[in-house]
Amino acid sequence: MAGLRVDPRSFDLGALAPAVAHLRAGGIVALPTDTFYGLAVDPTQAAAVTRLFEVKGRAATEALPLIAVSIEAVEQFGGALSPLSARLARQFWPGPLSLLVSAPGTIAPGVAGGTGAVAIRVPGHPVARAIAGLFGAPITATSANRSGEPPARRAVGLDRLGPEVFVVDAGETPGGLPSTIVDARVNPPRLVRAGSVSWDRVLGSLVP
Repeated sequence: MAGLRVDPRSFDLGALAPAVAHLRAGGIVALPTDTFYGLAVDPTQAAAVTRLFEVKGRAATEALPLIAVSIEAVEQFGGALSPLSARLARQFWPGPLSLLVSAPGTIAPGVAGGTGAVAIRVPGHPVARAIAGLFGAPITATSANRSGEPPARRAVGLDRLGPEVFVVDAGETPGGLPSTIVDARVNPPRLVRAGSVSWDRVLGSLVP
């Protein structure tokens, strides 16, 4: 299993180059986020997306969440955020709140799971943001585990996912609940999945 170790409090961007190269080549990268370790691929490469589903043992009908380096990167990817989405992004990003955006035609069909939308966020973990920034576009960040197994807070043991997975070990992640997913393209917004950010906090942030 290939990989590297970085200190999330102090790391050189150049150290992440092998992980980014692996993504560009259609590979899978396990990386830390502000919840758990996630599995990243280039969402525009259909073969990489297919292999990701195989590694997870996950039904190809389930959409894959994405992460990006900034709000600007999200809008370059999926178009301008709705007014409510933009308010939530400014309030909670970087952090564990994912927003639904319309799936662009550039991504592999399996990423949206047939829904026409994808959940995306700017993560609070500096290594995850850095990798997405160096890659230059959003990447997937589905949990680094086989479907049905607990999500991973540590890089130790991720080798069981297969030798082709490049692991970026940045120590233990916070764990807790997964990211909250909200559809704020509609008004009032709709809770898609409960998670780290409580629904009350989401609604409270929208009160004038």
